[in-house]
Amino acid sequence: MDIASRIPQLVVYGIISGSIITLGAIGLSLTYGILKFANFAHGDIMSLGAFVALFFLAIFRVANLPTQPLYPLSFGLPLILAFILGMITTGVVAIVIDKILYRRLRTTGSVTLLIASVGVSFVLRNFIQFVWGPQPRYYIKKIQITERIPFLGVRIKPDEVFIICVAIFLVIFLHLFLKNTKMGKAMRATSDNMDLARVSGIDTESVINWTWAIGSALAAAGGILAGIENKFITPNFGWDMLLFIFAAVVLGGVGSPYGAILGGMVIGLSGEVSTAFIPTSYKPAVAFIIMIVMLLVKPRGLLGEK
Repeated sequence: MDIASRIPQLVVYGIISGSIITLGAIGLSLTYGILKFANFAHGDIMSLGAFVALFFLAIFRVANLPTQPLYPLSFGLPLILAFILGMITTGVVAIVIDKILYRRLRTTGSVTLLIASVGVSFVLRNFIQFVWGPQPRYYIKKIQITERIPFLGVRIKPDEVFIICVAIFLVIFLHLFLKNTKMGKAMRATSDNMDLARVSGIDTESVINWTWAIGSALAAAGGILAGIENKFITPNFGWDMLLFIFAAVVLGGVGSPYGAILGGMVIGLSGEVSTAFIPTSYKPAVAFIIMIVMLLVKPRGLLGEK
């Protein structure tokens, strides 16, 4: 198959990959926009969300919930319920981590918080490995063979359509939340200037809690969708995705959720399309090069502010 005929199919894979990266990048960007530190534990939050969903899925199997796939998907209602509960639980865990650790270090500066987040990353990864082991885990014990649907000259699986639709729904939901709700407007005000927001009567602690909850829930969603796409999850997969997430945030503009959406799609598309010209193992290098070039050419990113 020549390169030209492969490009459309690779673009579809890029959209799927970009959807997953976008969900992780939005959460990281929200956290930075309000707390002003780079959370290196964000990738492992994605892993935690994926494994928490696996935990709920195991409970549903013990409870003998119907496991028949929802045709044409390769999975059924238990995984969808585990998806929702995984997002909620991960958001709560992130708030607890903030109360125990980050809140106490907030006045010490962003560098201390960054170092603390690296420690949290190692703790989460080792906790996951201790509980579930280092071997790959599967949402679906018996892989369902699903036919790819022909669409505009390319073929896409129903599971992949589900991933794209869920990502679009969550992005639209976040947009409406930030634009139309009182808390969303408070989050935007706090991101602009926390001190001014505080003296204006905004409960900044509540805003921080919502930021952790939303950012971590979106990261968990990205982790679970990655598990659906890849058919398995490992304790290290969130850490492995961290470079792509940071590249997306830097490209779109640090602290800009909408920039994270744009950056995530660009990183996903460029990484997959590049495999038409270079080996797949070089995809991380593509993300790294894009991030470095953006830092050199336009440090504030495509949609970032000065």
